[in-house]
Amino acid sequence: MEGILDLLNSPMGKTIINGVAGSTGQDSSKTGSVLTMALPVLMKAMQRNAATPEGAEGLMGALNKHDGGILDNLGDLFNGGVNNDVVNDGGKILGHVLGAKQQGVEQVIGQKTGMDIGAVGNILKTAAPILMGVLGKQSKQNGLSNSGGIGDLLGGMLGGNSTQQEQSFLEKILDADGDGSVIDDVAGMVLGGSQKNSGGLLGGLLGGLFGKK
Repeated sequence: MEGILDLLNSPMGKTIINGVAGSTGQDSSKTGSVLTMALPVLMKAMQRNAATPEGAEGLMGALNKHDGGILDNLGDLFNGGVNNDVVNDGGKILGHVLGAKQQGVEQVIGQKTGMDIGAVGNILKTAAPILMGVLGKQSKQNGLSNSGGIGDLLGGMLGGNSTQQEQSFLEKILDADGDGSVIDDVAGMVLGGSQKNSGGLLGGLLGGLFGKK
C-alpha cells in the first residue's frame, strides 16, 4: 500500500501540490511543506476518531461519498481555481476530523512552515476533499465494506513501521490547543529527532520541511 508521503512525491502528488498552491495563491514549495506535515496529521486524527465504533461508522460513510472520483479530473478541478463547493466541503471535513484542535494544528503548521495561519487553513480546506478521495479510492481497492478495517487502512498509509517518536510527533500536533505552548515542544521533537529513521514519516517530514536527509 502506498504511503501518503510517497503519494505526495509521485507525479500525481506534484500535480496536487501545484494545483493547491495555484488555487490558494501560495508558493508551491511552502504548500508542499504544509501538505507534507498536515496530511499525516489529518490521517492520524481520523485514526483516533475511528477507534470508536461511532467514529469508524462516520468515517466509513464519508469515504463512501468521497469515492476517489475527484482524482480523475485534477486538471478540471484546478483549472481556474477550485470551486467553492469543494472548499466548503473541505471546511466541513476539517471541522469534523479536527474539531476544537483545528486552530491549534493550523497554528503549529504555520509556525513550522513560515506561513500565515489563514493561508494554512485555505490550503487544508482545498486539500482535505482530495485526501478523502485518496482514502476513498484506496478503501475501494482494498474491498473495504465495513468500518472495521478503517484503522488498518489509515495505519498502512501512515506507514506500518512508524516509530514511537513519529507517532508522538503527530500526537503532539493534535494536542495543540492554540495557546502556542506546544510549538516549541514540536519544534524540538522534529529538529532534534533521531536521524536513523530517515526512511520513515519523521524522516519525510524532516526532508520536506528542513531540507535534511
